[in-house]
Amino acid sequence: MNKDRETDSSRVYDRERRPKGLRLAWIGVGVGIVALIVLLLLIIFGQPSARRVLTVGDEIAAADVTEFYYTVAGSTNPPDYQRYRFSVEDGRYLFYHETRAGDHWPLTEADVTVSGSKELTAAEWAEFWALLDGGQVRSREDDASAGGSGPWLYLYWQGDRDRYQQFSFADAGRLAAFEDFCRALSEE
Repeated sequence: MNKDRETDSSRVYDRERRPKGLRLAWIGVGVGIVALIVLLLLIIFGQPSARRVLTVGDEIAAADVTEFYYTVAGSTNPPDYQRYRFSVEDGRYLFYHETRAGDHWPLTEADVTVSGSKELTAAEWAEFWALLDGGQVRSREDDASAGGSGPWLYLYWQGDRDRYQQFSFADAGRLAAFEDFCRALSEE
């Protein structure tokens, strides 16, 4: 038994004599492995605040689009705004428009002055898609302090997992053509 004690005590002694640098190196390796695992998980699953940009038509297919919102404030005194919504429900292509105006803020559903909806033809949906094609979708950034009159554009599609929805048109000409297209649909 005495021999076993010497062996056990010598092990303890050897462990205590191990250089501090070696212990720190093992701690560093452990921290590095954990950091690498976290980095890989972020790459695989992404992160909501990532500034990744997706291109409509390349990474987002027309068949996957479920909704598109366009909202713009025309004035703050008196306040008014225009909203257009395109959606797909049960295989049907739908368009909804709404104008709100009033002498107070915030405007509510009671302040709707003009609204309407219609089912789009396949040709109208194709024209809508052609205007969005080539646009970009970024991580959504809600910033109440930013203000401004918009337009605020949001695109939703199957599989987006609420990460990327803030839309921008490929160029100013497409935005203008989109606004004209929506006005024409609203007047029908």
